[in-house]
Amino acid sequence: MDLSEYRTLWLMAMFDLPVTTRDARRQYAKFRKELIARGFTMLQYSIYARCCRSADSAEQTRREVRSVLPPSGQVRLVSITDRQFAKMEVFFGEKRQPTEDLPAQIMLF
Repeated sequence: MDLSEYRTLWLMAMFDLPVTTRDARRQYAKFRKELIARGFTMLQYSIYARCCRSADSAEQTRREVRSVLPPSGQVRLVSITDRQFAKMEVFFGEKRQPTEDLPAQIMLF
């Protein structure tokens, strides 16, 4: 499989969900767990990303996320290429950190 830095996409889910009531907090936790179950990893609070090997895979993941959207709050989904993702600058305080690598590919024979 060609893992071109232009073909491989990162699907990012950014969300701002209410947590003012017990039920709202439960909905927030449920949505977060659904993202993790679908292969997303946390980049920052309320910003999760998943590496998708193709545009078709990214679109399938978008449909899956749409199917578990919470009843209130704001969720944004955006796809960027691996090349764009690699250009991201990450800082902890004033110290620069490396950008996350592509997940290791599992080969099945």
